Formats: sequence, structure tokens, C-alpha cells
Amino acid sequence: MKTVVSKVAVVGSGISGVVCASFLARNGISVTIFESARGPGGRMSTRREITEDGKELYFDHGAPYFSVNHKDVMALVCEWEAKGLIAEWKESTGIFDCVAAKFIGNEKEGSSKKYVGIPGMNAMCRAMCHEPGVEAKFGTTVGTLQWLEDKNLWSPKDLDGQTLGHFDAVVASDKNVVSPRFTAVTGRPPPIEMSLVQEMVPKLQEVPVLPCFCVMLAFSEPLTSIPVRSFSFKNSSVLSWAFCDSSKPGRSSSTSECWVLHSTTEYAKRVISQTGLQKLPSSVLSNVAEELFQEFQRNELNVPRPFFMRAHRWGSAFPAVAIAGDEKCLWDRSKRLAICGDFCVSPNVEGAILSGMGAAANIMAITSSV
Repeated sequence: MKTVVSKVAVVGSGISGVVCASFLARNGISVTIFESARGPGGRMSTRREITEDGKELYFDHGAPYFSVNHKDVMALVCEWEAKGLIAEWKESTGIFDCVAAKFIGNEKEGSSKKYVGIPGMNAMCRAMCHEPGVEAKFGTTVGTLQWLEDKNLWSPKDLDGQTLGHFDAVVASDKNVVSPRFTAVTGRPPPIEMSLVQEMVPKLQEVPVLPCFCVMLAFSEPLTSIPVRSFSFKNSSVLSWAFCDSSKPGRSSSTSECWVLHSTTEYAKRVISQTGLQKLPSSVLSNVAEELFQEFQRNELNVPRPFFMRAHRWGSAFPAVAIAGDEKCLWDRSKRLAICGDFCVSPNVEGAILSGMGAAANIMAITSSV
């Protein structure tokens, strides 16, 4: 028996959430996206920083690029490319050996192209948030997702307990919505009561994650001593990757050159074991930034001091497992609740997109056109 679903709330504007919202809206369903941050993207966000002298800097401080193999995702990528939202990043990726203190070759990446958003990695997310049938509310944190049994509806509430509307279905693009980890990070109880989704709880309570710190650097001159614009580190316990954002297509042609460094999981776990998961003081982030930069500088790469340097913590950057299997998302048909994200399929952008598609497909499957 089919159910009429006309209004859906999507919690989170990462790529899985906005893809789900887009697919639903294109099928005539009204979608409201609630996002606690100032803009869309999640780990595909583009960070805007203002220096002391007023200079604007932009960093892709999460996912530096993405690749695609699945045919359904490729169709979406072709659409984005035709709209000018993404382009191929044709830079080769090197490997720097910290013991040998030299580049030892290029990564073997097969035939997969590297795609980046234009002018930033969040370009696709931003565009989908403004499609017909989609309303995005930024700066709105959903504190509680209340199930109204008598009305057979969901009622999201903000942190002050104010109702944000009534919805036929909910899509949550956050693995922590019923996890104790949410409390460890925010100090608040998870948005969904565990008693409401008992079958989902075992899968979601302890999804193992791999944390990461990133450091955003801006230099007044190009780093000409580095022969590649993207490279991984071998034999470093501190750094895993370095990317030059300024080399990506569609970036502003300012005189400064922007780089992003990613820590190793080992390094991030060590810091988190000392600091916990709640918001870090600026002094800790400053220390992290300095340690990652010192590792970058000490490897005989002749790197000068940047004029801008700032660290960011991704406390659950990469899921270590995929929990949804062929379903591509967690789905409670009786309450019309979907939970989606890369943790459901694979720990990358393509996995998140597929999960968002899966969530939309489940909702559309129970929806009539009445």
C-alpha cells in the first residue's frame, strides 16, 4: 500500500543530503534542508578566510577532489559538468618519501578522473540547495527529531525547542543522530530517541571513524620547489597528503598560493586522545597547525613561512566501515526515516552520492501521486 509523502525534511547539507533532496524535488516532493553551518557541503565545504589586511582566501579544507566509477553517479557528474559546476583537475599526484627526502614517483590512480567543484568544492551542493522545490535553512540546528504518533508525522525542533514544521518523512545525513558520539561532541543528547529506531541503533551506535586534521596555508609566492600540485607522504607519522588549491580550475588568480595539508589518522587520534571531541580551544588548533607545517617544511622542500595558517579538525572524517550494504542507506519504512551518508556505502564522495540516491529511492517507492 502506498503512502502520500509531500513534505520531507533533510537534516544536513552534505553531498548525500542535497543529492537526496534534489532527486525528491525533481519528483514533485517539497523538501526543506536544515543545516547548522552557514553554508552547504559538509566535508565538501569551501572555507572562506579573511586575513588581517582584508585579503580573501578560499580553501577546500575537506575533500580535495572526487572520482567516479558508478554509472548512475557518472550521469549526475555529466549534468554538473554541463552546467559548469565541476571540472576535471588534471594535475598528476606525486609521492614524497620523508626518509629519502625526495619525490619517488606518481600515484597509480588508474583511469579515474579527478573532479573538483567550481569555484569551490561545495559548488554542486550550493546549486542543489537552490533547485525548484528545495528550501535550505542555514544556521538552523535540529536539536530533536520528534515522532508524532497521533499525526503520523515528524516534527523537527531547534535547540530552543521551537518546532520547525511537520514532515511526512525525514532524511538524516549524519551517522551520529542516534549515537552516543553525538553527546561526546556536542554535550547534548542525540536528536532521535533510540527507542524509536531500535533496529538501526546497533548499526549506528559505534560506527568506527578515522579522524583527520587539516591545515590551510597561504603563501605570498608560488612554491616552485615542489614539482607537483598534489602529493601523498610516505614514512611520515604526521602528514598524509598535501594539495595546492590554487592549481585547481576555476580558482581566483590572486597572487597568493593556497595549500591544504592533511594529517595522518595516527596523528589525529593522538591529539584527540588528549583533548577529547568537544570544541577545541584556539591554542590547541594553533599547535596542530604549527606541527603539521613544521613537518611540511622540514622535508627539504624549501617551503617558506606562510602569511596565513589555520587548522581544522575533522573528528569523524572517514568511516572505517560501510553499514548499509545493497540498501545504500538505513531505512525505516514504518516511520519513513532514512539515514544516509558515505558511511553507508563507501568512505568517499561517490559513496555519499549513492547513499543519497538510495534514500530518495526508498521514499519515492512508498509515495503515490495522489
